[in-house]
Amino acid sequence: MTVNYFQEARDSLSTVRDCFRFAISRFNQAELFFGHGSANANDEAAYLILHTLNLPLDELEPFLDAQLTISEISEVLNILEQRVVNRTPAAYLTKQAWLGEHDFYVDERVIVPRSFIAELLREQLNPWIEEPEEVTAVLDMCTGSGCLAILAALAFPNASIDAVDLSPDALDVAQRNLDDYDLNVQIKLIESNLFEQLGDRQYDLIISNPPYVDAESVANLPDEYLSEPTLALGSGEDGLEATREILARAADYLYPGGLLIVEIGHNRDALENAYPALPFIWLEVSAGDQFVFMLRREDLI
Repeated sequence: MTVNYFQEARDSLSTVRDCFRFAISRFNQAELFFGHGSANANDEAAYLILHTLNLPLDELEPFLDAQLTISEISEVLNILEQRVVNRTPAAYLTKQAWLGEHDFYVDERVIVPRSFIAELLREQLNPWIEEPEEVTAVLDMCTGSGCLAILAALAFPNASIDAVDLSPDALDVAQRNLDDYDLNVQIKLIESNLFEQLGDRQYDLIISNPPYVDAESVANLPDEYLSEPTLALGSGEDGLEATREILARAADYLYPGGLLIVEIGHNRDALENAYPALPFIWLEVSAGDQFVFMLRREDLI
């Protein structure tokens, strides 16, 4: 007989500590995949419980022995059950994703933000951009939820930013985030298949976290990733379809001396083999120097 752990728990859990232990046990039992903001069962359990109880997300310890009401227990168990039974990413359950200290609204219409480019924008792309105040035009290609466009606006306050996406649903989510950050003047959302609707615009900086998962990897993605829009994940047989188009056309949209920065997942070897003449500069991020490249306009001509 299969034990209904969640039904049983409604009558036996009473404290935050109880819920925390229960969540970790269920997450491990279900062999959930973590990659949408949390790295393990402990961190995800803490996040979901604290978020549901409207408690500070970085302060679990002071509340561990707090007694919960019947309604609070029910709310916590409901979100934990959705995570386990449906394998829904935590960000979709809370409608919230974090990049560093900044949080963004997300739902199933967009990929859950997790770009390494966010780390580079926090440093204003130092040392590659020496005078951030002189950056006046930025393009965020494949903007999704708009998170990188927003971080670029914060990093380069004098820049007008175009945020492009093929998906009108994604742009609806991005609009909500622009409203939350009050950046509708600085950032313009554009529905476009890559460069198609950009006319003769030019930029000091183009950033992009395009789809980059190869076909074999798409076929073997965990259920959690299959909750995300397929349009935002796969990019042809080798994962480089979108990146090829960006490399082919970016020079036309960059000012002299302009920079192109693109995230490509685990495709560094495939990309370098495909473009042996391009002098890729691989930027250092928290996971190493395999995931984000930079090229100058002059390299692309």
